[in-house]
Amino acid sequence: MMYPLVRELAAADAPIRVTVAVTCRVLGFKPQGYYKWLKKPYSDRDLENAYLTNAAVDVHAEDGEFGYRFIADELRAAGHSCGENRVQRLCSRRGLFSVHSRKRGRYRRPGPPVHNDLVGRDFAASRPNEKWLTDITERPTAEGKLYVCAVKDLYSNRIVGYSIDTRMKSSLAVSALRNAVALRNPNGTIVHSDRGSQFRSRKYVAELHRAGLAGSMGRVGAAGDNAAMESFFALLQKNVLNRKRWQTRDEQRLAIVIWIERTYHRRRRQRRLGRLTPVEFEMISSVAHAA
Repeated sequence: MMYPLVRELAAADAPIRVTVAVTCRVLGFKPQGYYKWLKKPYSDRDLENAYLTNAAVDVHAEDGEFGYRFIADELRAAGHSCGENRVQRLCSRRGLFSVHSRKRGRYRRPGPPVHNDLVGRDFAASRPNEKWLTDITERPTAEGKLYVCAVKDLYSNRIVGYSIDTRMKSSLAVSALRNAVALRNPNGTIVHSDRGSQFRSRKYVAELHRAGLAGSMGRVGAAGDNAAMESFFALLQKNVLNRKRWQTRDEQRLAIVIWIERTYHRRRRQRRLGRLTPVEFEMISSVAHAA
């Protein structure tokens, strides 16, 4: 770390110029080490660490939930050669920590919104694909947690897209949104969520813009701002997730898909829909509009 000082003192425009030999003798090291550093100020390891740190910053910016282990997984998936201990050191120096590891007090305050609230607790929709709600729930198994992100159309209460994964990261929300877009082909639809980091990530916001959708976010600490989505997850928890202890993720995943596609969409009648199922309501509505 003293070599830059030697270079500054030996510079031709220095206020008081001191030769390299004199400075090295005073500081207690040989000039050969200084000249070797001068030819290559940064080692290959330093450059690799700089590249890894930049890549880690990008990964963490996509999803603030990621700690150093998840960041290391993403870096290796992108082709970088690095171990978890090395990534931990780099993340610690750069201040990259999971939002869950920095608890101040009992409650964590959600991050700032990236969208205005375009729903305002008005959960009525006059046509398909006018308003969508989305949220994430989780449930443990003997193998670990399983996370479900779902997208609900307020017109018929149908789940138009969902994604199930072992990690609660931004790709979970992006995948559910892509599935909904592929199924419904919407235009200008309002997609309302809470302020979770997955819905504030750059990947998710970019996907909204790419699909021509309008993002919307509720207020801090206002559970009612996404109550219609919470009601769906309450049904899922009551009818599927809380009914037994799940041994494997695959077993729970299959039960979720079967309940959504067979029971919720095609068998469970809803009073708000005139005691029709979501699929029946959409079929009758499409015929009425066609006439």
